[in-house]
Order: sequence, then structure tokens, then C-alpha cells
Amino acid sequence: MPTSYIALVCAFNTECTRGARLEATTVFEIALPDHAGLPAIGLGTWQLSGTACVRSVTEALAIGYRHIDTAQIYGNEREVGSAVRASGVPRDEVFITTKVWPSNFRRRDLRPSVEKSLRDLKTPYIDLLLLHWPNASVELKETIEALDAVKEEGLARHIGVSNFGSQLLSQAASLTTQTIANNQIEYHVGASLPDVITTACGLGCSITAYSPLAKGAVNNQSAVKRIAAKHGVSAAQIASHYLVVCQGVAVVPKASSPDRLLANFSIYDICMDDEDQLALSQLKLRQ
Repeated sequence: MPTSYIALVCAFNTECTRGARLEATTVFEIALPDHAGLPAIGLGTWQLSGTACVRSVTEALAIGYRHIDTAQIYGNEREVGSAVRASGVPRDEVFITTKVWPSNFRRRDLRPSVEKSLRDLKTPYIDLLLLHWPNASVELKETIEALDAVKEEGLARHIGVSNFGSQLLSQAASLTTQTIANNQIEYHVGASLPDVITTACGLGCSITAYSPLAKGAVNNQSAVKRIAAKHGVSAAQIASHYLVVCQGVAVVPKASSPDRLLANFSIYDICMDDEDQLALSQLKLRQ
């Protein structure tokens, strides 16, 4: 079980946080508005369904995960909700992220879709509610107003976006009466997204990386494998550690086997030196 929480500020840099080895039981939280925290390692549930989804979420929570990422389009909110409720972990200790699909972006559709998500997740509120993808066919102002309303009514504790570039992120932040707390994007070691990350940092908006292992491509990078061998861990653990500890980015890798779930969660007891971090910062992978 987690024994401590360290809040990370928006510091997208290549310096290892605190410059010291962290105990394996340490759990990071990414700073959100209102002094709340987003557990930095979450379980991604895309393509998980049925009993496999329930089993993965149950196992993740038993390991110590406290952030579960789902979405309306994944079709597994019901399974996620059942697993959370049956886990025995108090609801207020589990951070649930879900996402509104673009077909529900009109004012008349957004709230009913959120209410359905709440029923399926078996929860009175969503910790972080995101707009899943931009939708050019609906004015962003209309969607943001509807998103603000569900937060004001307590259906969501935090709101944000997903897959928004720098310009759209700035626009969303200018339209909301609340705070855009998070932008979930495809991001991994070797990715180059300086504009959106700089914009997010300037807005006080956190970043969550989906596909943080580049769909497995990090395992084939010689620099990542060399650093992993040096520290006696896997390439995937090095890739996630770099994002979480050195860049202050939350990650939501998908996993279903107990071994992989545990490995993805066990990334804190590593401290890369300047040479390691420089090598990773110079890595280029196709986005």
C-alpha cells in the first residue's frame, strides 16, 4: 500500500525530482487546482472489457493503484465501477477519470451522457471529466459551457480535455469559468510536443500521457534498454519513470497481467543521473 504522497508542480524539465532515490512505496501525485492531486500512475483501460477489465482493475487497486482511466467510448465504465465498488477501497481514495465522446458535445447531450457514465461507474461524481477529442462540428464555447455546468453541479470534481493541441487548449482555458485541470495526450519518451506542454504549464494545466510506452516501441530503443540494464529494471519502467519523476507527467499504461501491472507501478525506486536523462531527452521517436 502507498505510504506517502509527493505533490509535483508543473515542471517539465529533465532533472530528477529531489535528486535522490525514492522508496518503492512512494506514490507521486500531480498537482491539480484547489490543491488536489492526481495519482501519477494510473491504469489505462482502453480495449479492456468484461471480466478481463474487472480483473485488471481489481488487481491494480490491490497493488496500490489509485487512478483508473476509462471513457464512454471504451464501453467498460460499468466494469470499472463494479471493480472499484467491490475492491473495498473507499471511493474517495480512488481517482476516476472518464471522457465524454464528441458525439455528446452539444449542450443537450453532454449532461445526459455524464449522468449515464455516473450510473455505469456507480459513483455520485467523477474525479476528472475530459472532452475526449476535439469536435469541429460543435462550437467549443457551447461544449465548455456544458462542461462547466456539470462541474458546478458537483457531477465532476475536475474538468479537462484530451488530444487538444496548444491553440485549442488555450481556447478552452479562455472559455471556461472553471479551470482546465488536465490535457490527456499521446506522449512518451522520445516524443516532441513542446508547444502543447509549454502551453499547459503556463495555464497551470497538468498533462496525462496515454500510450506512455509508445505502444511498446520504447522496448526496442537502444538508449532506453541501456539505461534499464544499468538500473536493473525494464525499459518500460525507465520510460514511465522519466515521464513521472523527471517531467511531472501522469501516465496511464494499459496492462492486464498481474506481473505487468506490478511492474508498471514499481517505477519510483530508480534515480537516473544526468547522463541518463540527457540521453532520454535527446531520443526521437515518431509520434
